[in-house]
Amino acid sequence: MTELGPVAWPPAPIRTERLVLREPEARDRAAFIELFASPEVGTYIGGPRPRDELERAVPEVPGRRPGLFVIDLDGAMIGMITLDRRDAERPGHVRPDAGEAELGYMFLPEAWGYGYAAEASAAALGWFADALPTEPVVLCTRAANDRSMRLAAKLGFTEVERFEEYGAEQWFGVRSPVTPSG
Repeated sequence: MTELGPVAWPPAPIRTERLVLREPEARDRAAFIELFASPEVGTYIGGPRPRDELERAVPEVPGRRPGLFVIDLDGAMIGMITLDRRDAERPGHVRPDAGEAELGYMFLPEAWGYGYAAEASAAALGWFADALPTEPVVLCTRAANDRSMRLAAKLGFTEVERFEEYGAEQWFGVRSPVTPSG
């Protein structure tokens, strides 16, 4: 991953009404494995990964890197949010030099339908806007993923283009930085 830029990492935990966005810890390992092994979660991201492979590959403290937040509900991981630089080789960009910040999210199926993804994503986007106020954020999701499409709209992303990637139609959108009026 390309670094986010001049951002201190990890930030202090971000608290919302119901959630805490924090750095991963060793206690999150089982939830990371469950997340990536889940057939439901894997539906729109290329399928689940084999649990035995994950048991061997996932480190003691998984996901510890700049841009990755664990979503914690009452002391337990229910998902993750990422803010990474979009690879210049991939389709979909809004800047000529590429490398835009890209929002990603994955939640355990038992956390679906409660608004946690919107709450956590809004908090992560707020943190990012404070840290790098002039940068747009992009989001790419399968066009067939109705839940993710609704979340993108709710978070203020607008469609830039659609393209074929990973054998399916992808929706690519941008959330422009807010410019202060004056």
